[in-house]
Amino acid sequence: MSIEANPRAVAVRALVEWQRGKTFADEILHAAQANARLSDRDRAFFRELFYGAIRWLAELDFLISRFRDAPLEEEARAVLRLGFYQLWHMRVPAHAVVNESVTLAGRARGVVNAVLRRALREERELTRALDRAPQSVRWSHPDFLIDRWVSAFGEDATRALCEWNNQPSAVFVRANGLRTTADELRRSAPDARLVAAHPSALEVDHLPPEWLRDGLCYVQDPSTLIACDLLAPQPGETVLDLCAAPGGKTSYLAELMRNEGRIVACDLWESRLVRLRENMERLGVRNVEPLVHDGMRASEQLARASFDRILVDAPCSNTGVIRRRVDVRWRLTDEDFLRMPAQQLALLRRAAELLKPGGTLVYSTCSLEAEENEDVVRSAVAAVPALRLIDQTRTIPFVDGIDGAFAARLMRV
Repeated sequence: MSIEANPRAVAVRALVEWQRGKTFADEILHAAQANARLSDRDRAFFRELFYGAIRWLAELDFLISRFRDAPLEEEARAVLRLGFYQLWHMRVPAHAVVNESVTLAGRARGVVNAVLRRALREERELTRALDRAPQSVRWSHPDFLIDRWVSAFGEDATRALCEWNNQPSAVFVRANGLRTTADELRRSAPDARLVAAHPSALEVDHLPPEWLRDGLCYVQDPSTLIACDLLAPQPGETVLDLCAAPGGKTSYLAELMRNEGRIVACDLWESRLVRLRENMERLGVRNVEPLVHDGMRASEQLARASFDRILVDAPCSNTGVIRRRVDVRWRLTDEDFLRMPAQQLALLRRAAELLKPGGTLVYSTCSLEAEENEDVVRSAVAAVPALRLIDQTRTIPFVDGIDGAFAARLMRV
């Protein structure tokens, strides 16, 4: 097997790129899978290695630090992180982990060999050290996130949330109601399971490629459908999806409208709308008009009080989807929870100007934080007297078994 086809080698290169901090993990993973010559089995192994090492980063670095105080080169640290992940979290024979890691370590072969072999000899001591380590190490989340969740939810719930975040995410799809039903899809795939969280959702272990090819489904967590159901667009209405790409919610809105009426789907970048257009074509959606638009600004193409319903799926901290977006926890800072609510409130107030009297606006995030959810809605209602809060809902990952999300329905009176 060539080095390019070795999933461990691909994982080392990907982890080194991620360690440099300029590219998101999912972008690195997709690029690596597209460029590397990997079998389906090796592709799955690479994904587990790469995402697992990022999830358990704090624990892995703690283990490394027990044997190595001196600085490590980027590649050597990546090799050791992946080595310790295999030893602590995967059923990989120890001799295979050590031998493969040493082979990949280059000039650091001696260091990697010594660290991993000593770790195997001292496994009991390391396990006891981990048991005594701070929560941020044992749960592999930053201190500030643990502190804010303990304050909001309590310690037991925070532990459950961190445990949820550290598990590989399930694959959910939404049956495209313009072409099929969830029951029809389930009958065509033995391992597909209906999901209690939503009647259109299925969980699959192996996604049949023809489902995607023929536009029968969209890969989508059920939590993302809640805001659309709350908006409840009707056939023939004029709807604005203010932060639309890549189009998962947009296509479901079109399904609810039975492809009748008009949906203006906005995004800041044309490159993201290209993907949205491709998804709409694949899914058979015909009533969507993509528009490059910054939702924070006025536009001549979006007249005031011209939309029956508006969906504001606001950019947020993503704390409800950390299980799926594995590196979010390491990118967030305390300052993000001061900066984002101000932007979200401005976006919501701008959207309210475009809503018809009697119209419905749904504000949604994939955040668990009150500052980005209930507090933003409360501030918007106070700042825009015409807005009235009708109802709001949320999902908690370890309670509902799906991603975390928040949605509030408001009306302009």
